[in-house]
Amino acid sequence: MESCVFCRIAKGELPASKVFEDASTLAFMDLQSVNPGHALVVVKPHRANIYELDDDLASAVFRTAARVARAVKKAYGCEGVTLLQANEPAGAQTVFHFHIHVLPRWEGDGLALAWPAKNPPREALEEMAAKLRAVI
Repeated sequence: MESCVFCRIAKGELPASKVFEDASTLAFMDLQSVNPGHALVVVKPHRANIYELDDDLASAVFRTAARVARAVKKAYGCEGVTLLQANEPAGAQTVFHFHIHVLPRWEGDGLALAWPAKNPPREALEEMAAKLRAVI
Protein backbone atom coordinates (compact mmCIF):
# COMPACT_ATOMS: atom_id res chain seq x y z
CA MET A 1 0.00 0.00 0.00
CA GLU A 2 1.47 3.32 -1.07
CA SER A 3 0.34 5.30 1.97
CA CYS A 4 1.14 2.68 4.63
CA VAL A 5 3.97 3.97 6.81
CA PHE A 6 5.22 0.48 7.70
CA CYS A 7 5.21 -0.58 4.03
CA ARG A 8 7.25 2.50 3.22
CA ILE A 9 9.72 1.72 6.02
CA ALA A 10 10.00 -1.91 4.86
CA LYS A 11 10.73 -0.71 1.31
CA GLY A 12 13.39 1.73 2.53
CA GLU A 13 11.38 4.78 1.47
CA LEU A 14 11.27 6.15 5.04
CA PRO A 15 14.10 6.07 7.56
CA ALA A 16 14.09 3.65 10.47
CA SER A 17 16.59 2.57 13.10
CA LYS A 18 16.73 -1.07 12.05
CA VAL A 19 17.41 -3.80 14.58
CA PHE A 20 16.94 -6.97 12.52
CA GLU A 21 15.74 -7.93 9.07
CA ASP A 22 15.09 -11.16 7.20
CA ALA A 23 13.14 -12.04 4.06
CA SER A 24 9.72 -11.71 5.74
CA THR A 25 10.14 -9.36 8.69
CA LEU A 26 11.74 -6.16 9.87
CA ALA A 27 12.39 -4.97 13.42
CA PHE A 28 13.10 -1.32 14.15
CA MET A 29 12.95 1.16 17.01
CA ASP A 30 9.54 2.70 17.77
CA LEU A 31 9.45 6.48 17.32
CA GLN A 32 6.84 6.62 20.09
CA SER A 33 8.86 4.54 22.55
CA VAL A 34 7.52 3.77 25.98
CA ASN A 35 10.89 2.68 27.38
CA PRO A 36 14.45 2.54 25.99
CA GLY A 37 14.70 -0.44 23.64
CA HIS A 38 11.02 -0.37 22.58
CA ALA A 39 10.99 -1.97 19.14
CA LEU A 40 8.41 -2.87 16.51
CA VAL A 41 8.43 -6.08 14.52
CA VAL A 42 6.51 -5.86 11.23
CA VAL A 43 5.80 -8.23 8.38
CA LYS A 44 7.23 -6.95 5.11
CA PRO A 45 4.24 -7.63 2.86
CA HIS A 46 1.23 -5.49 3.71
CA ARG A 47 -1.11 -7.41 5.97
CA ALA A 48 -3.58 -5.28 7.89
CA ASN A 49 -3.93 -7.57 10.89
CA ILE A 50 -3.43 -11.05 12.30
CA TYR A 51 -6.37 -12.49 10.31
CA GLU A 52 -4.43 -11.86 7.09
CA LEU A 53 -1.30 -13.78 8.12
CA ASP A 54 -0.79 -17.26 6.73
CA ASP A 55 0.95 -19.78 8.98
CA ASP A 56 4.38 -19.18 7.43
CA LEU A 57 4.24 -15.41 7.89
CA ALA A 58 2.85 -15.78 11.41
CA SER A 59 5.72 -18.12 12.28
CA ALA A 60 8.27 -15.70 10.83
CA VAL A 61 7.00 -12.63 12.70
CA PHE A 62 6.75 -14.40 16.05
CA ARG A 63 10.22 -15.93 15.56
CA THR A 64 11.58 -12.41 14.97
CA ALA A 65 9.65 -11.03 17.96
CA ALA A 66 11.18 -13.72 20.20
CA ARG A 67 14.66 -12.94 18.85
CA VAL A 68 14.19 -9.20 19.49
CA ALA A 69 12.74 -9.85 22.97
CA ARG A 70 15.84 -11.87 23.91
CA ALA A 71 18.05 -9.07 22.56
CA VAL A 72 16.11 -6.40 24.50
CA LYS A 73 16.48 -8.38 27.72
CA LYS A 74 20.22 -8.87 27.19
CA ALA A 75 20.99 -5.34 25.96
CA TYR A 76 18.89 -3.36 28.44
CA GLY A 77 18.77 -5.68 31.46
CA CYS A 78 15.06 -5.00 31.80
CA GLU A 79 13.02 -6.78 34.46
CA GLY A 80 10.53 -8.09 31.90
CA VAL A 81 9.30 -7.78 28.35
CA THR A 82 5.74 -7.25 27.14
CA LEU A 83 4.73 -8.23 23.61
CA LEU A 84 1.72 -6.23 22.47
CA GLN A 85 -0.22 -6.81 19.27
CA ALA A 86 -3.62 -5.23 18.49
CA ASN A 87 -6.20 -5.87 15.76
CA GLU A 88 -8.95 -3.59 14.49
CA PRO A 89 -10.09 -0.35 16.16
CA ALA A 90 -11.99 -2.17 18.91
CA GLY A 91 -8.78 -4.05 19.71
CA ALA A 92 -6.84 -0.74 19.98
CA GLN A 93 -5.05 -1.04 16.60
CA THR A 94 -3.99 2.37 15.28
CA VAL A 95 -1.60 1.48 12.43
CA PHE A 96 -3.29 -0.98 10.09
CA HIS A 97 -0.24 -3.02 9.14
CA PHE A 98 0.46 -6.10 11.29
CA HIS A 99 3.08 -5.37 13.92
CA ILE A 100 4.17 -6.49 17.36
CA HIS A 101 5.50 -4.11 20.00
CA VAL A 102 8.44 -5.46 21.98
CA LEU A 103 8.40 -3.42 25.18
CA PRO A 104 11.20 -3.64 27.75
CA ARG A 105 9.63 -3.36 31.20
CA TRP A 106 10.70 -2.29 34.68
CA GLU A 107 8.67 -2.22 37.86
CA GLY A 108 7.04 1.21 38.17
CA ASP A 109 7.66 2.22 34.54
CA GLY A 110 4.16 3.71 34.32
CA LEU A 111 2.74 1.31 31.74
CA ALA A 112 -0.37 -0.42 33.08
CA LEU A 113 -1.89 -3.38 31.31
CA ALA A 114 -5.02 -4.42 33.17
CA TRP A 115 -8.50 -5.54 32.28
CA PRO A 116 -11.66 -6.16 34.26
CA ALA A 117 -11.63 -9.93 34.80
CA LYS A 118 -15.14 -11.37 34.59
CA ASN A 119 -14.26 -14.86 35.92
CA PRO A 120 -16.91 -16.89 34.09
CA PRO A 121 -17.94 -20.25 35.56
CA ARG A 122 -16.35 -23.46 34.23
CA GLU A 123 -19.51 -24.30 32.25
CA ALA A 124 -19.31 -21.02 30.36
CA LEU A 125 -15.61 -21.60 29.67
CA GLU A 126 -16.41 -25.06 28.27
CA GLU A 127 -19.10 -23.56 26.00
CA MET A 128 -16.65 -20.93 24.74
CA ALA A 129 -13.99 -23.57 24.08
CA ALA A 130 -16.48 -25.72 22.15
CA LYS A 131 -17.47 -22.76 19.99
CA LEU A 132 -13.81 -22.10 19.12
CA ARG A 133 -13.04 -25.79 18.47
CA ALA A 134 -15.94 -25.87 15.99
CA VAL A 135 -14.29 -23.25 13.77
CA ILE A 136 -10.59 -24.12 14.11
